[in-house]
Amino acid sequence: MRNTMKSRKKTVLAATGLVAAAAFVLSACGGGDTDSADPVTEVSTDAGSQKAATVLDKPFKKPDLVLTDTHGKKFDLREQTQGKPTLIYFGYTHCPDVCPLTMSNLAVAKKALPKSEQDKLQVVFVTTDPDRDTPAVLGKWLKAQDPDFIGLTGDFATIQGGARTIGISIEPTQKDKNGKLVSMHGTQVIAFSPKNDAGYVLYGEDATVDDYTKDLPKLVEGAKP
Repeated sequence: MRNTMKSRKKTVLAATGLVAAAAFVLSACGGGDTDSADPVTEVSTDAGSQKAATVLDKPFKKPDLVLTDTHGKKFDLREQTQGKPTLIYFGYTHCPDVCPLTMSNLAVAKKALPKSEQDKLQVVFVTTDPDRDTPAVLGKWLKAQDPDFIGLTGDFATIQGGARTIGISIEPTQKDKNGKLVSMHGTQVIAFSPKNDAGYVLYGEDATVDDYTKDLPKLVEGAKP
C-alpha cells in the first residue's frame, strides 16, 4: 500500500469571484489526513484548470531562514538566493516516495534547460527530519539527484517556523503504527521569482517532469507559466 497521502488545498471563493483563498494542508510521506482551518494565501481562479501550476495572486515572501548546508556552512536563504529563480521544497531523505520523485522530476527538468539557465536556477531542499538528515546525509542523497541542489538542515523549530510562513505545515518526526519513523509535511514546491524574490507559483505533488520541463524556462525569467 502506498505509504503517503495526497496534498490537498481548501479553496474558498472570494466575494468578487476573482480570487480564491487556499490553505496548503499537512501531508506526509507516510501518514494520515489532517485538515487545515484557515486560508493562508490567494490563488488565481485558473487554479481549477488542467495546469499543474497554481499562480498566487498574493505571493509569499521568501522564508527568513539561516540554516546549515551540505558542506556544514551557514546558509542564509534570503541573502544567498536573492535575485535568483528559486524553487523551495520541504521534505526528508528517508521519504519512501514523494520526496525523491519530486527531486528527480526537478533534476530531469533542469537538465533540459540551456546551461546558462541551469546555472541561474536554485533548487533548495529543506529537511523536515533534521535529526537524521545531517549535512553529510543530505549531501549524499542530493548528489544522486543533482549535485548542484542545495540541501539545508538545522533546528527543527526554526525549519518549522520558516515553512509556516509559506503555508507549508510540518510536524516532528514520529513513529507510525508500524514503528517506522515518518515525517509529516506539506509536499508543495514553491517557485520564487528572480525579479522580486516573491513566491508566486505553487506545484503540488502530482506535478510531473513534463510539467516542470515546460514551465522552468518561464520560471527562470520570473514569468507566469
